[in-house]
Amino acid sequence: MFEFINIMVRISDIDLIKELERNSRKPFTEIAKKFKVSEAAIRKRIKKLIKNGIIKFSLDVDYKKLGYNYTAIIGIDALPEHFLKVIEMLKEDKEVKELFSSTGDHMLLVKVVFKTNDDLNKFVKKLEENKMIKKVCPAIIIERLK
Repeated sequence: MFEFINIMVRISDIDLIKELERNSRKPFTEIAKKFKVSEAAIRKRIKKLIKNGIIKFSLDVDYKKLGYNYTAIIGIDALPEHFLKVIEMLKEDKEVKELFSSTGDHMLLVKVVFKTNDDLNKFVKKLEENKMIKKVCPAIIIERLK
């Protein structure tokens, strides 16, 4: 007689995440085929990763193709007593695409995109004139390499 052994193939979350990082739009059926599991298993695992806040989906916009030719990362140092106010101000600014707190050279890093150099300069000047901010260090991104 034949004895059936139920072998559960375990996909690691890291392997699945790496696959999604390569192409998050890849159909679940193709991912399932690669890992030799059912499409339902992949769907459930991804749903669980989303529910647990491990993965989130966002857009990666090529702003240059939309006419925004100036992307900059700006290092900002706030006066310590105004740090939280500066964060809230930057969160509300529609020009700020991404905002990070950091260690190292600057307390905060912001990513901004503008159509013209003049618009970028106006934004930097606005930050420099803010009394809650003590230092502003813009770096224009020339090319995204990865």
